[in-house]
This record gives sequence, C-alpha cells and structure tokens, in this order.
Amino acid sequence: MSFISAENVKFSYDEENKNVLNDVSLTIEKGEFVALLGHNGCGKSTMAKLLNGMLTPDEGVVVVDSIDTKNEEMTYEIRSKVGLVLQNPDNQLVASIIEEDVAFGPENLGIEPSEIRRRVDESLKAVGMYEYRRHAPHKLSGGQKQRVAIAGILAMEPSCVVFDEPTAMLDPNGREEVMRAINALKEKGITIVLITHYMNEAVLADRVVVMDGGKVLLQGTPREVFSEVPTLKRHCLDVPQATELAYRLIGAGVRFTDMPLNVEECVSFLEEVLG
Repeated sequence: MSFISAENVKFSYDEENKNVLNDVSLTIEKGEFVALLGHNGCGKSTMAKLLNGMLTPDEGVVVVDSIDTKNEEMTYEIRSKVGLVLQNPDNQLVASIIEEDVAFGPENLGIEPSEIRRRVDESLKAVGMYEYRRHAPHKLSGGQKQRVAIAGILAMEPSCVVFDEPTAMLDPNGREEVMRAINALKEKGITIVLITHYMNEAVLADRVVVMDGGKVLLQGTPREVFSEVPTLKRHCLDVPQATELAYRLIGAGVRFTDMPLNVEECVSFLEEVLG
C-alpha cells in the first residue's frame, strides 16, 4: 500500500466551484523522492497542503499512511507524519534563538525535554546548522534560514517532508545548500515531495510529476518525463538546459541514444560524437 495516495481529488477555493484541482490521482511510496512541476496556478501548492491535511478535498480522498485526511480527529497524527516546508522560511521561524525555534514543534507535541534536546541537536546536525544553534535566525542568510526551517520540521520526526518551492527565494549558493540538505534526508529514508521551478533540482528525483490545468499531465522517471520535450513545450513548460540543447541538436540531425539530463551527460555524449 502506498504511503500517500490521492484518488480523484477535486478542490476549489471559491463558491463558484472553479476547481484548482480536477480529478487528480497520485501515489507516493515510502522513501520515494518525487518532484512536482508545473506553472504557477496549476495546483502544485494546493496539492502540497492536501498531502499534509492543511486542506481537505471537496471530492475524492487523500490517505496518509492509511489515515483519511478528512478525519479531523487524526489531524495532528497526519501532520506529525507529513511535514510541510514553505517557500519563505521567515514564515516558519518563530523564536529568537535557532535551537529554541527547532524545539518549538516537539514542545507542542508534548515531547519530554531530554528527547527534545536529542531531536534538536540531531535535526540541526542533519542540515549542517548545529554550530549556529545559539545564533539569532534573523542574522542568517536565506539558505541558512531555510535549513533551520527544515530542521524544525525534522525535529517532529515526520516520515515525509513536502517542500513547496523551498529554493525559490534563494541565490544559487542558497539553493545548493538546501538541495544538499534535502538529499541528506533522502539518504536517511525520509519520503520527499519537492515542488520546484528549477529543472536541475527535478532531475535528482526518483519520479517527476508534471501538473497543468489542475490535472496530472505527465509522470515517470526524470529521463522519461524530460524526453517528452514537444509535449512539455506545448504546455509552455521548461526542460533542463542539457535536455534543451540535445533537443535542438536532434532537430539538426544529431542522434542521441538517451536524452541527457545534466551537463555531464551532455558533455560525455558530445565527446563521443565529436571525438
């Protein structure tokens, strides 16, 4: 049985019933890293909030580890299993000292102090921020703040973390810091759902799900999805730069056995062709 499943989900924010999501079905396995892509307004962020019970579907069902998210008595249980990291870390930082901020979630779960101490230390170490534990969050860079926000979610020991465009407000160094932290979580067996506009982040996932118009347009491995360049372009969606170059070379008559997903793969292939 899938860790998270959404079946025939419809959702609307207004009384006119203009659906943001239209009959979306999606499964996420335990330990899987899924990247969720699409335009602004395609329903990605709404899907993120449905996956941790912040929202519930108007029609259809979302089940987290065998729990229906519509079961209000199990809301805290669901959110302890699925953490949500938002785009702006300042929206998730609540204390004046980093370690106090990371302790906030476990304290509200009623965890005993010695266990909170262990969780705070381990979570900060997991994202490379332990040495900053007594610093003030407002003095950190954007990437560091986002890593502290991730630590705050980790301290609640979820089985899954949903990231809603966590690198959108960061510079390249900050994005790299956060992606290293996300990959470290993946290596620990934590289920990852990453909503992103950056294709070089999406290619790191086990599976890519592309949304458009409130529906799932494509899904598969990164290589399978990004090989569908004409379909993605028809829907005004991006592909990785290496894939874009390969697509143009294919149009000029160059044959690729596999569509490259990154610079290294593209360079390796071109060396063979030109060598």
